[in-house]
Amino acid sequence: MGAPESAQHDKQRVTREGRRRRGPGGGPMAGMMPGERPQDFKGALLKLLGYLGAFKFAIAVVIVFAIASTVFAIIGPKILGTATTELFEGIMRQISGSGSGPDFDAIASTMLFLVGLYLVSSAFQLIQGLVMVNVSNTISFRLRRDIDHKIMRLPFSYYDKVATGDVMSRITNDVDAINQSLSQSLTQVITSVTTIIGILVMMLSINWVMTLIAILTLPLSFGIIGVIVAKSQKHFVSQQEYLGTVNGLVEENYGAHVIVQAFNGEKDAIKSFEASNDTLYASAWKANFLSGLMMPMMGFIGNISYVAACAAGGYFAMNGQVSIGDIQAFIQYMRSFQQPITQVAQISNILQQTMAAAERVFTFLDEEEEGAEAGDEQAVEVAGLASSVSFKSVHFGYTPEETVINDFSAEVLPGQKIAIVGPTGAGKTTIVKLLMRFYDVDEGAILVGGHDIRSFRRDDLRSQFGMVLQDTWLYSASIADNIRYGRLDATDEEVRAAARVAQADHFISALPDSYNLVINEEASNISQGQKQLITIARAVLLDPRILILDEATSSVDTRTELLIQKAMDNLMANRTSFIIAHRLSTIRNADLILVMDKGDIVEQGTHAGLLADGGFYASLYNSQFDVEDD
Repeated sequence: MGAPESAQHDKQRVTREGRRRRGPGGGPMAGMMPGERPQDFKGALLKLLGYLGAFKFAIAVVIVFAIASTVFAIIGPKILGTATTELFEGIMRQISGSGSGPDFDAIASTMLFLVGLYLVSSAFQLIQGLVMVNVSNTISFRLRRDIDHKIMRLPFSYYDKVATGDVMSRITNDVDAINQSLSQSLTQVITSVTTIIGILVMMLSINWVMTLIAILTLPLSFGIIGVIVAKSQKHFVSQQEYLGTVNGLVEENYGAHVIVQAFNGEKDAIKSFEASNDTLYASAWKANFLSGLMMPMMGFIGNISYVAACAAGGYFAMNGQVSIGDIQAFIQYMRSFQQPITQVAQISNILQQTMAAAERVFTFLDEEEEGAEAGDEQAVEVAGLASSVSFKSVHFGYTPEETVINDFSAEVLPGQKIAIVGPTGAGKTTIVKLLMRFYDVDEGAILVGGHDIRSFRRDDLRSQFGMVLQDTWLYSASIADNIRYGRLDATDEEVRAAARVAQADHFISALPDSYNLVINEEASNISQGQKQLITIARAVLLDPRILILDEATSSVDTRTELLIQKAMDNLMANRTSFIIAHRLSTIRNADLILVMDKGDIVEQGTHAGLLADGGFYASLYNSQFDVEDD
């Protein structure tokens, strides 16, 4: 498994581990919750407008078409009122005998014009909806692309302090919130504001007293909306949190059902689920009950205003100040008046959540990336690079307060097999991370082929390394594709040849679909030893100059260990190799053994020489056999 392994490790870490990491409240994602407010509203808004800036013309079209469709829809009741007035007055003329009946031709023309008006309004609405959906989806695509690229550019230190599930939430929950808000809320804001203004204008054109009666109910409506939203918001937050908890419990209990049953944990699992489910039920009931009160109460207030407006309209109609058609139009406007007001109240809260989501996304995109690397002109070429490695007084700490590696120095010649041993926490794996430049040294330097590794492009540097780790990272694809990840342009025959060198061809050929067998998402349809052999085949296919083996045989049986050891011997032939091992019996033939303790090399030499010295290595070696004897 070569240089691409680090990228694959990150990708798999985001896609798999992220599904297991729990966010606040135990939810499956640590995403933005309802009611969350942005800390930097203006900054998030400006950055979001920066993304929208590429769609100025499309957004202008959306605004124009949204206003036009709303205006046409608002004019409709007024035109319909003229037809009603003509029908009513014609009937009254006919009854009184003072003239002819209704002018049905004029009424038909008015109705056809009205139908055309509504068709044009619907067409405009459809066009602005399609344009805005395209804009929002394109912005979501670009945000997810930028986040994905950012994931690959962030230093490993970022993932040391941030839960992977939180990164997953930014690329899913937060981007989805932005997408939905842009595709729906933006046009709703335009149409709602236009509707409110347009309806007010149309109602004033009919009768200002009746309009005043309708407006007097607005403060009461806004007050009720505010009280209900304030009361229900905390329950919606609780509902989302416990929904995540319940989902998490179901996922974990299902994924670990063998462990749950093996340790008789069914009762505890059911008890835990029922407790969270009861809390979810209570929160959901309160949230939906309170929010369900809004429409009945708004309807009640609206009906009061209808009664008052109808009474006033009847009075004005009797005095000849308002026509019957105008009263009909006014009542239609009043029925339409409450809806945009409610929408504006809801959208204001949604926009707050959207800005909170946008702020999380842009905060992630603003994170400091990996340190600068050599430019194309200054970078050292890797072609013909020697595989010697030198550590020159290396100092390193994951945090400034704590140093992990202290004055580490060593010389590795091309083709040598170097073993790095020591107790847990001695710094063995840290040395490998520094060598691959997952982290940069604080002091000193690491040289490959006589060149400081900081003088290479990271991709070029990592292309020289093959890694076989204790954690066998495979992805859901065929076995052949998993091996081919070492070199994507490899032919099927080259993949098989690499598997033969890695001692993996025999078991792969015996599988139902052989090399075409698709490894499932958890890689549980093959054994641990088989997974390890596949990763070794991947490294063989890469054909690296320098090989890193990190506890590659620590979790397999003895027979499989012999197969893996043989495969690794084939792989290490004529290559500079670094072997991190706890089983000291596996590194007896190493050319050089570096014994580490607390970040320092305390001893170095061959296996026989270090045993003869009777020092720290001899103590470690003998203690393993003492444990095995016990």
